Amino acid sequence: MRDLEAVADGFGLERFALLGISQGAAVSVAYAVRHPDRVSRLVLSGGYPLGTCNRGDAAQVAMHEAMITLIRHGWGQDNPAFRQVFSLRFFPDGTPEQMQWLNDLQRFSTSPEGAIRVRRATEAVDITALLPRVTAPTLVLHSRGDAVVPVEMGRMLASGIPGARYVELESDNHLPLAQERAWPRYIGEICEFLEQEDRGRLRLVTSSGKRARNSA
Repeated sequence: MRDLEAVADGFGLERFALLGISQGAAVSVAYAVRHPDRVSRLVLSGGYPLGTCNRGDAAQVAMHEAMITLIRHGWGQDNPAFRQVFSLRFFPDGTPEQMQWLNDLQRFSTSPEGAIRVRRATEAVDITALLPRVTAPTLVLHSRGDAVVPVEMGRMLASGIPGARYVELESDNHLPLAQERAWPRYIGEICEFLEQEDRGRLRLVTSSGKRARNSA
């Protein structure tokens, strides 16, 4: 949260649309609740309101602990066995180039210890109490076959946020990939949602201009 606040303040952003992906969705919701005057629109993709340990699913907790062990020994290494388990959970339909990108991202972004700390933090997430307090127009997108974050989590996000639009995508990947049929819809839904704000501004300007002329 403090990192996001620092970035927004550093760029002098007074009001902006906010995109939260995966665990970033919880941070984005919390930011939108804390700064309702600054978030014009909220897009949440592949997110969840409850971390693994708060979902009441023993199988998911066991899988999470297994992934912690794999991260400790294989994070950021060119290890085909690790990639087979880790990368394919995120992008089962990924190309070799996309898998290599994810492997490189691991190495560049943080250490194994850092990755474990992030996972330990996200497994304890619970923002369910914040969802009804979101006032920004919200779009929630989720892949139906997501193996990393169950689709039920996306549905829970959308149902908890007043007036949220929910879009379920025909994809098995954590985020749709560019070569998928779901990709054009994914991008289209986001663009359409954000363009609604621009059209709203245009209507406001037109309406204000008309009132000004009538007053004159």
